[in-house]
Amino acid sequence: MKRNVVILLLIALVASASVFAAGTAEQSTAAQKEKTVLEFWTWRPEDVDFYAKQIAKFEMENPDIKVVQTAYKNTEYNTILAASLSGGSGPDVFQGRAYGGLATFADSGFLEPLEQWMPELKNYSPTALLGATSPTDGKIYGSPAVSQTVFMYYNIDVYKKLGLSIPKTWNELIANFEAVSKAGYLALGNGAKDGWTLETMLGGMGPGFYGSTDFYNAVVAGTKNFQDPAFIKMIEKMKSLTKYMPNMYMGIGYDDMRSNFINEVSPHLIAGSYEAAYFRTQNPNLNFGIFAVPGEKATDPAYVSVYADMNFAMNANSKNKDAAVKFLKFLSTKEFGKAVVTEMKMVTSVPGVDASADPFIARVLELQKNATPYLFLVGFRYNQPTGSSLWQAAAQGVMAGTLTPAEAAKQIQDGIASYYKPFQK
Repeated sequence: MKRNVVILLLIALVASASVFAAGTAEQSTAAQKEKTVLEFWTWRPEDVDFYAKQIAKFEMENPDIKVVQTAYKNTEYNTILAASLSGGSGPDVFQGRAYGGLATFADSGFLEPLEQWMPELKNYSPTALLGATSPTDGKIYGSPAVSQTVFMYYNIDVYKKLGLSIPKTWNELIANFEAVSKAGYLALGNGAKDGWTLETMLGGMGPGFYGSTDFYNAVVAGTKNFQDPAFIKMIEKMKSLTKYMPNMYMGIGYDDMRSNFINEVSPHLIAGSYEAAYFRTQNPNLNFGIFAVPGEKATDPAYVSVYADMNFAMNANSKNKDAAVKFLKFLSTKEFGKAVVTEMKMVTSVPGVDASADPFIARVLELQKNATPYLFLVGFRYNQPTGSSLWQAAAQGVMAGTLTPAEAAKQIQDGIASYYKPFQK
């Protein structure tokens, strides 16, 4: 009798445990179902770990939201994103381009205007907001993320070894190239396979020769054009650098360029501020510095090109806009902005972040005292053919020897004049 009672009690306990377990499983499944899943896309696979860390912080603060990060190669990103958005799907939140790149998506109805969702955008600088605003309707379609600066990276250890100093004139820069070449190094790591890297080269070495901001303002106004003698002279200067670039430089792409510098094959690379964190990750022992490429005379300001590089945007067709706004607001906090500075080594656009504590960023900000707009990206990427696409094709022609600098300048001018009214007067 006692044995039967014990057996009945055990059966009851097992049944209760099963019911409880089933209930717990159902609750767990329900909790999972209640989570809002946000798709977040970027064009920087090298920053996946950084964003994973930031997403984890966001999810701790917002346990009802799960963020799934997808990173695409930068050269493929725009095509994949455009195809996805035009099909009515795509990510909820994503890294969006600036200036004309933003305007194209906004004018197509793919982006959600953000002022009604994020009144704090009014606190951003006018310069940062310029890259996030469509010139068509004047609405803000992105939360400004970072700005970039283009300059010369150099290997400090090689400079010390050879007794070189930061050049104050173009001739001193060429003398440094000659010195490192004689020492067995590749003087300049840049290549010309990828057209966009020649736009980077323009931004890094060109402003001091074509006239920097004065020239930019004049061509935007139409009082000067790209057949200006100073602009042609700048192209000639760029062509002269091929002597110091790798053999078969027309076959040297972006990854090869970075490898040349990271592996200390070359002590010089014209590139953007966005490279610094990647360099440190790939070679923690790489001792590098930066300087602005000088002009002809020591008294000439050494300019760097600056541009708003990235905005965080929301898909106009997102079904999770409330959750997406929470994530956008997180990406606009001072805490996130500080992490961008200290971990990614980039200049954040978030207002109120003290970036000067990081030595590299402090140096970037010092060089920005002689900043000028990144010519074609800021001024001429709003219509087709864009100034950037025209420059990239023409510059590749010059570097390959199929176009003269004057022919390249005419090709650029004619392309932009086909739609740009100030050039049609």
